[in-house]
Amino acid sequence: MFTRSALALAVAMVLLPPWAASPAQAGTVRHTRVVSADPVDTTPHVLDGIVNAIALVGRTVVVGGSFSRVSDARGTTTLERSNVFAYDLVTGRVLPGFAPELDGQVRALVDGPDGTVYAGGEFTETTAGARAGGLPSVGPAASGAETNGLVRLRLSDGAPVPGFGAQAYGGGVTALARSGSQLYVGGDFTGISGVGRTALARLDAVSGVIDAGFAVRPGEPRGRRTKVAALALSGDRLAVIGDFTTLDGLSRPQLGLVDVGSRPAKVAGWRTSTYAARCKAVFPSYVRGVDFAPDGSYFAVVTTGGPADPNKPCDSAARFETRPRGSLENVRPTWMNLTGGDSLYAVAATGAAVYVGGHQRWLDNPLGRDSAGPGAVPRPGISAIDPRTGKALSWNPTRDRGIGVKAFLAHHGGLLVGSDTTRLGHEYHARVGMFPLP
Repeated sequence: MFTRSALALAVAMVLLPPWAASPAQAGTVRHTRVVSADPVDTTPHVLDGIVNAIALVGRTVVVGGSFSRVSDARGTTTLERSNVFAYDLVTGRVLPGFAPELDGQVRALVDGPDGTVYAGGEFTETTAGARAGGLPSVGPAASGAETNGLVRLRLSDGAPVPGFGAQAYGGGVTALARSGSQLYVGGDFTGISGVGRTALARLDAVSGVIDAGFAVRPGEPRGRRTKVAALALSGDRLAVIGDFTTLDGLSRPQLGLVDVGSRPAKVAGWRTSTYAARCKAVFPSYVRGVDFAPDGSYFAVVTTGGPADPNKPCDSAARFETRPRGSLENVRPTWMNLTGGDSLYAVAATGAAVYVGGHQRWLDNPLGRDSAGPGAVPRPGISAIDPRTGKALSWNPTRDRGIGVKAFLAHHGGLLVGSDTTRLGHEYHARVGMFPLP
């Protein structure tokens, strides 16, 4: 049976205007209130591994990560799925015809035009439809296509879209963002589409051909190789975070903004030294997630890093103004909320809240050292922060902590969550869940 929240979501989706079924990307959907703490009961379950990424194409949810089996919400049907699957947002029904096999984990997803989705990760080959409905297929659909780190898939049958020929070399893909015909790709690759590019590129979203008008180069990593960990796009600004200290030779420690409205694209004058600070030595680079507010006026960044003094941004969430008043030379965060020693990996800014996820135990905990300091509030595994004050909101559904939340996606009906654990909001929701808008 449907719970009250699930029925409310189904009715709402039927009655929503056409724009509500449009594709949702991170940072593009505004909420006027905080989502419910009671997850819907219609989401399917991922039975092993971890979920790293979620995309929404119309009312189809695409889930990517490292896993091999999924089940329906009731647990009565188990299907084999190789690192990616799709289901209906309203009913939770797993799409039987979308069952591509990717031979490595999916790190990033973004919606594509004409019923397609882009997947990035550590795979080298994609076999379409080999496990549709859990049954092996025969014939041409079972043959594999070379797809180094990046592929565009049809939702109708899971096949790679002909004509999209982009492949990454020298490393994988960890971040994707799309604006119309432009696809932004981040990772630790050294080349893509036959052209040398370090960790960051812009492609034609149809052909996958490299865009010569975008050649911003991250450089001088703290670790062993340059890497873009996450991307966020709002209007003419692209936020880039990862293991680098320069963009096109300009000092941008772990975070920079790119003006993608200029021709050619160029590094924006906006700069912060916030993430020039050092955290624990095992985390030479510690930025993990970034998301713009729906109106683009600010963005939020989350980090790992280990316990440190409260003046450092280790294990924190922070808000930055996109176009602050005054100098752009050293922009300081509007606020920073520290967990006291626990990592944050994912962030979603909806206007009503800044949702953060990881394996945190507390928020409002600047004096904690793997402990609850003065003023700390318990927020296990998933939390919401007031965008204005930077303090924890009362929303506290809880989540088994595990490694942590790796994926959020806000849409017009609520907030999708992907992680590695099976308890969300005091209920069984294996690795995928959704909090509806009340």
